[in-house]
Amino acid sequence: MTYFKNILLLCTIFIGNTAHAASPLKQFEITRPFGTMEIAGIDISITNSSIMMIIILVLLNAFLIIATKKKAVIPSKLQSVAEMSYEMIYNTTKDNLGKEGAKFFPLVYSLFMFILLCNMLGLIPYSFTVTSHIIITFAIAFGIFLFATILGFVLHGFKYLRLFLPAGVPIFLAPLLVPIEIVSYISRPISLAVRLAANMMAGHTMIKVFAGFVVALGIFGIAPFIFIVLLYILETLIAFLQAYVFAVLTCLYLSDSFHPGH
Repeated sequence: MTYFKNILLLCTIFIGNTAHAASPLKQFEITRPFGTMEIAGIDISITNSSIMMIIILVLLNAFLIIATKKKAVIPSKLQSVAEMSYEMIYNTTKDNLGKEGAKFFPLVYSLFMFILLCNMLGLIPYSFTVTSHIIITFAIAFGIFLFATILGFVLHGFKYLRLFLPAGVPIFLAPLLVPIEIVSYISRPISLAVRLAANMMAGHTMIKVFAGFVVALGIFGIAPFIFIVLLYILETLIAFLQAYVFAVLTCLYLSDSFHPGH
């Protein structure tokens, strides 16, 4: 019941703020609270996006430190959440990468928790959704793509190119299959980035639009308000699922580095 009360409260605040919003897309605008700062012609301004990421990193580290500090036999709520998230991502990493790939668990877990917190905190009114900007999601996705590619060549050398012609495929299909596999491989960071950013932007925009209907209709806006509450719950679920999907796909891309052509 407490969860649904919080959802209703957040929706009420969100709707109250919407009356003064110029556009549903204004919430994604990058601003420079401290003005423009440049060094040698390079813009190093502190933006609302960078501030939000710093806050998320501080909160994430504080959460993990506090949650795992006591290591009680009967865990507290914070410790339970930390342990469940740890176990879920560890099992996902081990299932996809095997024991040899378990050493990459810290990378996968850090990505999952960072993206999850970005998604969740973005649902709070007046906050900023970092993962709604494709430049952020693409930077993370391209980093994973580059790391997985380099790892593949380090482990297998040029044999890593077998990834583009799986074992057992007749050689006469190579002229057709190889270009398709190359395009599919190159598009990985793009699809990974667009999937996350598009889901976050679309959901937040819909909430803002329907909140505008509630304000415009006044006391007759009960139906849009109920829809917003349901949409807010759905967005919370999507925020978790998108973080998990990102982690799973990271594991799959790393798995290709270990087992190309299989």
